[in-house]
Amino acid sequence: MSRFRVLFKSTAVRLSALYILLFSLCAATLVFYVTAMSERLLTGQIRDAVQQEVSQVKRAYDIGGLNLLLRTMERRARQPGANLYVIAGPSGDILAGNVASVQPGVLGQAGWTELPFSYERYTDASNDPERRHLAIANIFILDNGLRILIGRDLGEPERFRVLVRQALMLALAIMGLGALVIWFGIGRNALKRIDRMTDAGRKIMAGDLSQRLPVGGSGDEFDRMSASLNAMLERIEKLNEGLRQVSDNIAHDLKTPLTRLRNKAADALDNADSEGRRTALEGIIGESDQLIRTFNALLMISRVEAGSVAAEMTAVDLSSIVADTAELYEPVAEEAGLALTAEIEPEVEVQGNRELIGQALFNLIDNALKYASGCNGKPAITFKLARTSDAVTLAVADHGPGIPAHQRADVVKRFFRLDESRSKPGTGLGLALVEAVMELHGGRLELSDTDPENPDAKGLTVTMIFPMQKQ
Repeated sequence: MSRFRVLFKSTAVRLSALYILLFSLCAATLVFYVTAMSERLLTGQIRDAVQQEVSQVKRAYDIGGLNLLLRTMERRARQPGANLYVIAGPSGDILAGNVASVQPGVLGQAGWTELPFSYERYTDASNDPERRHLAIANIFILDNGLRILIGRDLGEPERFRVLVRQALMLALAIMGLGALVIWFGIGRNALKRIDRMTDAGRKIMAGDLSQRLPVGGSGDEFDRMSASLNAMLERIEKLNEGLRQVSDNIAHDLKTPLTRLRNKAADALDNADSEGRRTALEGIIGESDQLIRTFNALLMISRVEAGSVAAEMTAVDLSSIVADTAELYEPVAEEAGLALTAEIEPEVEVQGNRELIGQALFNLIDNALKYASGCNGKPAITFKLARTSDAVTLAVADHGPGIPAHQRADVVKRFFRLDESRSKPGTGLGLALVEAVMELHGGRLELSDTDPENPDAKGLTVTMIFPMQKQ
């Protein structure tokens, strides 16, 4: 019984029940309308037939007088399924005809009877409660005062009306029963799908974020809702995994600089020489600045991944950003012994955040300067901004040692560094921030070799791919 209560709480079942109710009302209205129209049609046909009989009887009276009228009415009254024929005196007394009696007052009027009237046949038993029948008639008065009634029994249209109504009611009952079975089946199917979604939801709430809501493949509203929620769960799982990795990496990567900071603080405290104490304090400031940069980068990545800067998206001139950045870092590259070149397509616009794109580009240049300096490859860093049919690509290429293909998926993770000894400065957050910026802009990040034929200095080309701005 509880199963039925749960079933009737389902929105799909309630909507189906409402549909069945409205369908039943419409079907019942249709039944009564069809039967009424059928009865009206038959009654109209009866009136036409009676009127035709009246015309023929009047013609017989005009041609042969009363004798021909009586013979005509007698001949017609003997035919199977004959109409009602009555000859009555001026006072309304029945003188002849195939009807034993008619409802009082009917023969006192002329023309069509306004309402069906009752009459009694000669063959009816006197004790039969069903001996009264209904008919309609046309009454006309002869010159000598005799009243002629020609009518038609309404039993046939009544039987037809009852038959049609019974047939339609039976069809309605069958359709209603079928609709009820279908309704119950739909409700059970919907309830089963909701139960499966509820079970998956319980497992997810228990902490298993790898669970996904079932998708049947039919493409209905349940599948669309499940697909949307699954995408949300995938995003939540990714963010949780990133949070877990950040927690682990913070504990691992910040332990060393904090230890160095503590040691330098101890050295400054123990050092009596003012110059030595100054040097130790400067080292403390340097370590503190590095920690601040690390946390700033983490906060920036968190803001970008949370989409809190999405409202600041505007149309930005990517060509001017790349040109300004190249001009700004050209002296820095020359000082590191590298030539910085830029191939910039003019007037390239994307929808984005100027500050975030500039920060991402700075991170790529910083990595290129850091890893390309002092290598045996070509001493060059190249910017290339181009526009394709469906995207805008911004590539930063160097000729350093490059990144092995199997590690390219890892370098965009927070705190991941190829330099496992941590001997080079850095936080391991540069490419992670670039990846987050590209996800925010609806684009993607691609890493490839700059010179794959050079085994010593394959280099690294990082390509930022932005979706084409809609006009």
